Amino acid sequence: MKGECQVPTDAHDRGLRSQALYAHLVTAARRTAAALTYRDFRLLWFGALTSSIGTWMQRVAQAWLIVTLTGTQSAFYLGLDSFMSEVPILLLTLVAGVVADRRDRRHMMLMSQLVQMTVAFILAGLVFFEAIQIWHILTLSCISGCAQAFGGPAYQTLVPTLVGKEHLPNAIALNSIQFNLARIIGPIVAGVALATFGMVMCFGINGISFLFVIAAILALRNVQVPPASTVSLVDQMKDGLRHVRDSPNLRALTMMGFIAAFLGLPLLTFLPIIAKDVFQQDVGLYTRMMTMSGIGAVCGALVVAWLGKHRHMGRLLLGLLSAFGMAMTAFALSREVWLSTFILFFTGALLVMCFSLTTSLVQLLAPPELRGRIVSIYMTAFRGGSPLGGLASGWLITQVGSAPAMLAVNGVALALLAAYFLFRGHGIKEV
Repeated sequence: MKGECQVPTDAHDRGLRSQALYAHLVTAARRTAAALTYRDFRLLWFGALTSSIGTWMQRVAQAWLIVTLTGTQSAFYLGLDSFMSEVPILLLTLVAGVVADRRDRRHMMLMSQLVQMTVAFILAGLVFFEAIQIWHILTLSCISGCAQAFGGPAYQTLVPTLVGKEHLPNAIALNSIQFNLARIIGPIVAGVALATFGMVMCFGINGISFLFVIAAILALRNVQVPPASTVSLVDQMKDGLRHVRDSPNLRALTMMGFIAAFLGLPLLTFLPIIAKDVFQQDVGLYTRMMTMSGIGAVCGALVVAWLGKHRHMGRLLLGLLSAFGMAMTAFALSREVWLSTFILFFTGALLVMCFSLTTSLVQLLAPPELRGRIVSIYMTAFRGGSPLGGLASGWLITQVGSAPAMLAVNGVALALLAAYFLFRGHGIKEV
């Protein structure tokens, strides 16, 4: 009798444990996707995901196009292309941040998307008619960068108005997820399109993808429009710069964003060189590497989305940044394809966690009336660090003759700088 009673009791206990596990998973999923419960944010998220997939298709195709056009000078031209696409952000984002605090951000985003769509179609046409030259690519990258300089602050300052403050870190992490999902899907689709249809298809699909985010922007409701201001644009810009200057935490976060972009993002910029010169393989390995990095980035962003707003975000940021520098150095030293690809998973996760945490902290510390300007200052540092880092790293490769050596130097420097901020008692670790 005792044994007969034990069976249903054990089955009942297993059922309770299964129900508890299911409830826990549902709660975790809801917490991770909290910001998607807001209609406007959900529309913008899916529209941006579609557009980002097209953008990553173009990035893969454009990088490989530069490599095939420039031969032995490809490292320099890849760095120069990165510089040309990002330097307008360095020059124009501060102005764009002030405009985002004065105008309807939807209009700024629409103009940005239309310009980038036009650039994609022009590239498709030049490749189709076999008229493409390296100066075409560099010029169009610069034009696209100008559009992004105004679209970026508008998008970043619009997001906090679409979700509650308690869900802002979650929304920023979800934006990282959509961007990095595109890093997974885009290179895969680009690899198939390049092998089957050629580069024209990649550029053309990117142009079409902008229609989805344009439709999402037009469908937004209840968007807050900044009140009219009689203060001059220059005075408003000075107010934003003064606020960041007088805030030790914002100043440290802005510096950290620049350092991370300058030293860390060349890892992605020069992956085509690693695939071609170190492993003697073609675009297939390049796309697989980008895909693995993207998978890691999605996993990292999911962790940040699940964590949400919590204490010691600054301390966690510095620890992750140091770990990213060490992983980047390990990638530079590896000469096995499988090991390098495996390490890229972790570098992708660590990189996106660092950038998501930094952006969240900047948004949380920024007063609403100054958010556009403060975000634009941070974006100037972050996005400006990328072209300067790409240009400096490209030059370093031409001097030492080795992309892995450059990545190793950057990785060690990044790990040491993060450790310095962590152990020297700077304010960022207390945020």
